[in-house]
Amino acid sequence: MNILENNPLAKSVSFDELNLCIELVDGRKLFVPIAYFPRLLKATLEQRQKVTISGGGVGLHWDELDEDISVRNLLLGFGDTTKPQVHNYQAA
Repeated sequence: MNILENNPLAKSVSFDELNLCIELVDGRKLFVPIAYFPRLLKATLEQRQKVTISGGGVGLHWDELDEDISVRNLLLGFGDTTKPQVHNYQAA
């Protein structure tokens, strides 16, 4: 089964000491290290809890932190996508 087969939609969001915890509408639970998201890592627990589930569950938004996270991207293994990607290409 493809992890994206059942359109992944967030139902609820919570936090433990180290993780962003997302319950999907299909019953799956996703735990992602907060360290993957510098804005969440630096935020207080109160700020983290001010999350809005947007787009019917496709995204997570923190207005105060200016943070947006795609549920689909989390399932694909992407962390913070605001940093430029560094590629170490060598000329042939």
